[in-house]
Formats: sequence, C-alpha cells, structure tokens
Amino acid sequence: METLYLLCGVLCDEEVWQGQLPALRAQYDVRVVSFQAFDTLAAMAEHVLAGAPEQISLAGHSMGGRVALEVYRRAPSRVARLALLDTGFEPPSQDEVPKRGAMVNRAVAEGIEAIAETWARPMIGRSNQDDAELLARIVRMVGRMSPQIYARQTRALLSRPNAADVLATITCPTLVLCGQEDTWSPPERHQQMAEMISGAQLRLIDHCGHMSMMERPAAVQAALTEWMAAAAGCQMPPKARYLISRYSSMP
Repeated sequence: METLYLLCGVLCDEEVWQGQLPALRAQYDVRVVSFQAFDTLAAMAEHVLAGAPEQISLAGHSMGGRVALEVYRRAPSRVARLALLDTGFEPPSQDEVPKRGAMVNRAVAEGIEAIAETWARPMIGRSNQDDAELLARIVRMVGRMSPQIYARQTRALLSRPNAADVLATITCPTLVLCGQEDTWSPPERHQQMAEMISGAQLRLIDHCGHMSMMERPAAVQAALTEWMAAAAGCQMPPKARYLISRYSSMP
C-alpha cells in the first residue's frame, strides 16, 4: 500500500483533513503530521523523513506545503508525488514579522483562546463567512493548541528560506491547489508556483478560502484522487507547462 503524508499548517491538526481522510485511508497508508514540537522547517522536514518509508507522496497545506518543499529539497528521490495546497514559496516579508509577533504575544499573554477567532475568521473565504459550524470547528482546533506551539510554528515560518530554487527542480507529479478566495495565499501566487514547476496541475476551488479542505471537502478530494492516480515518480505530461481547472459545483 502506498504511503501518503498529509502535512498540517499553523495551529492545525487532523481536523483539517477530515473531509478527505475516509476515502484516502481506504486506498493508502495515510499519516497526518501536525508539527507541534518543532520551530524550524528543517526540523519538521527531518521529522517526516525520519519516520517515512523510502517512497512517499506528500500533500502539504499552508505551512505544511512549505515543509513538503523542504522535504523535496533534502530528498527529492524519495518523493513520488507532491501536492501544495494554499501555501507559498517566498521568504518572509518585512511587515510579516510584527504582525505575526503581535498575535503570538497576545496568545502568550491571554491564552490561545484569545486569538482563536481572530486567527480563524480571515482563513475562511468570503462565501463561507456565515458558516458558523465551520468557524466553530476551526476555533475548537486552535483551542487544542497552546501559545508555545503557536510561538514555535511562527518562528519556523519567520525563518523560512526562499523555496523558488526547489520549485524549479521538481519532476514528480505535482498538484498546486488554492481556494479562489484565499487572501492569505492568493491564487496568483499559486499560478506563479505552477508556472515554475514543469507540468504542474493547478486547481482553483471556487467559493473557497485558505482552509480549502474544510470549506470544499469534495472538491479537494476530487483533486487529490486525480493526483494520486498519476504514475508515481513520473513527470507530468510536458505538453503544457501547467494546466488550470476550477471546481465550482462540488460542496
């Protein structure tokens, strides 16, 4: 059975993948990693590689996508397939440090619950802002974390390298997926990433923000199923630099 790693983002755990896990676990050895104990992307990547079989498929969301790129940087021959969901490749911007630092400081001073909804709401696309249960699920997930976990993961993001050089070397089947309403990791960035990866498949999910797996679970499942069906370790067809499709009718 093939092994599929699902790599979580900041303040996220297995909850973000609940909409895809039943179908994926029926076909693959699925392992979810949430990186609560590490404060660098390098340490996160080494953690994945240390416990993994020789060949793995990697799907990373947000910070998890950056970890997936770091894994590929270190061990490209071990990555059979790569999926990058609502993520990025650039180093930190100048205004990112104080913004993230202020949120961490508040969490440390007042508790993680104090920032849970403030953190969660912008992650949801405008089409889903009235979905109270979705927001509540994300807030509960954040509440399972701690200020210390948040601080460690923030340090990891603020020390991240530029991964543009990694994108240019990727040769395995690669899915680049983004919510059309993602304001944290916008579609334009994902189009740029897809252009940098030979043969990448770009999927834009309508009516969806940064938490694509939770906001449009069926659409993300369809994209992941198609991606996992690609022949492991083989480059995507070279006839197009990247291919775009949108999922708009799935819940």
